Amino acid sequence: MTQREKALKGTITPEMRYTAKYERMEPVTIMKDIAAGATAIPANRNHKREKYTGVGRGLFTKVNANIGTSSDNADLKTELRKLKAAVAAGADAVMDLSTGGDIDRIRRAIIEHSPVAVGSVPIYQAAVTAVNAGKSVPEMTEKEILDGIYKHIKDGVDFITIHAGVTRSVIKQLVLSERLNKIVSRGGWFLAGWIIKNKRENPIYSRFDEILDMAREYDVTLSLGDGLRPGCLADATDRPQIQELVVLGELTSRAWKKGVQVMIEGPGHVPLHEIAANIQLEKKLCNNAPFYVLGPVVTDIAPGYDHITSAIGGALAASYGADFLCYVTPAEHIGLPSVDDVREGVITTRIAAHAADIVKRPDAAEWDENMARARIALDWKKMEGLALDPVKFKRMRKASRPKDSDVCTMCGKFCSMKGLKPYLEGDPEKLIGEL
Repeated sequence: MTQREKALKGTITPEMRYTAKYERMEPVTIMKDIAAGATAIPANRNHKREKYTGVGRGLFTKVNANIGTSSDNADLKTELRKLKAAVAAGADAVMDLSTGGDIDRIRRAIIEHSPVAVGSVPIYQAAVTAVNAGKSVPEMTEKEILDGIYKHIKDGVDFITIHAGVTRSVIKQLVLSERLNKIVSRGGWFLAGWIIKNKRENPIYSRFDEILDMAREYDVTLSLGDGLRPGCLADATDRPQIQELVVLGELTSRAWKKGVQVMIEGPGHVPLHEIAANIQLEKKLCNNAPFYVLGPVVTDIAPGYDHITSAIGGALAASYGADFLCYVTPAEHIGLPSVDDVREGVITTRIAAHAADIVKRPDAAEWDENMARARIALDWKKMEGLALDPVKFKRMRKASRPKDSDVCTMCGKFCSMKGLKPYLEGDPEKLIGEL
């Protein structure tokens, strides 16, 4: 049985207990939220590991890091270094988006070495296989598409992105729309092209029940992809995006009936003032299923800094109820991220996630209070331990160490923490009287 089926029967699994301990919650609460569909624990039976991550209602906001090769850069050792960097920086999950090299070998190596949940997008490999065979992407067969999905599931991927909401009716709406950037999702255009060329329904939608059977067999969580996500602010919250979301809501109900866990993927590029509405729409249309957002990126003009534009959007999105943030690196819109880009993307997104958790969970601010007390005490060792990025803290502290080691080079001997302290010592009542 799947995590969902066990939850519906009132069974608390080891994965639920692990999640509850991490989240500082009662296991029965995790179980009930999985049964309600509001929480998911991606945990393929073929991916053996010790750490499990819950995504959903009332939980800490989680962070995913995308890694993977391209046709221009396909080195397994580099991807494993990216995996190691992402996990060390605190990523809760990684996704292998490889489109170059020996994709099967790369995916299996990432699963083998990953102590956290692993996701993938099987349609990518199906498209690469078609092109390598001398065909166009839309010439993939239905069998090749479904066989590719099943291969990823059997290999141990914990959650898979499937663009089941890219249907004929949605594509008709897209063609009629005034959308500036029609499709920016790779999986989205692969399937849109397939539908237009073959004049048939998207097989991931028409054969959704078969995919549910595959997912149920290995307890794989379906991440229902947003193939029509906006790729620029001008297209945010438009009709094609929302029509796809309506379809995803219907598919969510079908998946739950078969005992399969679901997450919903969301935009994309969204201006600040539309983020709250996007979260509310997803939660309403998809019955509170966990929401997994890419960013959202809040301005289109900052290539090289999109880890920052997405962190701004991610903090807002998660504070309004998004559950899972997919990181964006400085290389977004420019090229394949380096190992350093991966690390920076994870750290930046974790900052956004924690900022949102302070809104969602009162206990999240304990970390901040402890840091404040360490700063007041000028306890640099404790500050280092509490820093979200202790490696950078230690490096910067060492590089700018002042003559007076109690303080920093910003204020030096004029440090407010150190300078005011003698004046505040003693009996407060006496001090007030003297004032």
